[in-house]
Amino acid sequence: MKRIPYTRPSITKLEIDYVTDAITNGWGERCYDYIKKFEQRFGEYLGSKYCLATSSCTGALTIALATIGVKPGDEVIVPDITWVASATPIIHLGAKPVFVDVLPDTWCINPDKIEAAITKKTKAIVVVHLYGNLAEMDEIMDIAKKHDLIVIEDAAEALGSEYKGKKAGSIADMGVFSFHGTKMVTTGEGGMLVTNNETLFQKSTMLNDHGRDPKIRKAFWCDCLGYKFKMSNIQAALGVAQMERIEELLKRKIEIFQTYKKLLSDVKNISMNPEQEYAKNSYWMPTVIFDRKLNIDREKLISHFKERGVDIRPFFYPISMFPFLKKKEENVISYNLYYRGINLPTYHEISEEDMKLVSNILKEFMRKV
Repeated sequence: MKRIPYTRPSITKLEIDYVTDAITNGWGERCYDYIKKFEQRFGEYLGSKYCLATSSCTGALTIALATIGVKPGDEVIVPDITWVASATPIIHLGAKPVFVDVLPDTWCINPDKIEAAITKKTKAIVVVHLYGNLAEMDEIMDIAKKHDLIVIEDAAEALGSEYKGKKAGSIADMGVFSFHGTKMVTTGEGGMLVTNNETLFQKSTMLNDHGRDPKIRKAFWCDCLGYKFKMSNIQAALGVAQMERIEELLKRKIEIFQTYKKLLSDVKNISMNPEQEYAKNSYWMPTVIFDRKLNIDREKLISHFKERGVDIRPFFYPISMFPFLKKKEENVISYNLYYRGINLPTYHEISEEDMKLVSNILKEFMRKV
């Protein structure tokens, strides 16, 4: 049986050629060549002055939080609906993630709930642009300024999305991105920290190099306790090639979403990724939300697709549901959203025929509801 995966990266001869060059020649004095190119081209695309390539988005977020001095006793506000990696770096640094609810239309953090959650212990706000959807950044930045807080954009899922003409990830004090194999641009595993603040960048760079100050040319001398979340030159070579194709990759993601939306336009009681009139959604994952009245059994739906050779993803759980955390059921949108959502297959080479098949399988299931 032919299988339709939920996603896979788009790899061409360009990526293979650059990676081959990095493997063959990227050693010694050239061991940082592709890393520097990747950081430069990513910054140019994003409109950010400073970029630091990392081993993962989780690593980038850890460095960002450590850079602003998050420590035990601090609180960091984070949306309840997102992948767990938006919160685990906070916990690993000994701080407390404060989970707030999301908006029912964008599924992104609710600015009003942010303000209500701020205490004397609040150090920062982590904003997540979920599935390519855009959080309300103007309101969030105003709240942060009012309370003298740092904002970090987790744009792992939103490369290419824009909010009022600004690229997601470039708006706040710092932004972090993911290049996991499922993402718009991939390096296999990998991440990026971006900022326009030179002081934050210099500290981030030092922390990500075991605490070594690049201005002090003293071999193996460490000025502070640091980390190592570095990206390899080989991974960066893949990233450089992908960034040369970014407009092509982004255009295709949008085309895929628009095709699904058209194919499912006659299905009642569902909604898909929103796009505010002042925003541009990159539609990393085409997402379907079922109305509560349908009482959809998501696990049965996933099995229904799997039996027909199609892989779909479940919507993220509220992080506060996990057994190592305390439930926060007052986040009513989050707790009533996750079990009604799925992500449809999306990858560069998916055909319209396959998208029709996916849509028909969904319609078949809906007829039985």
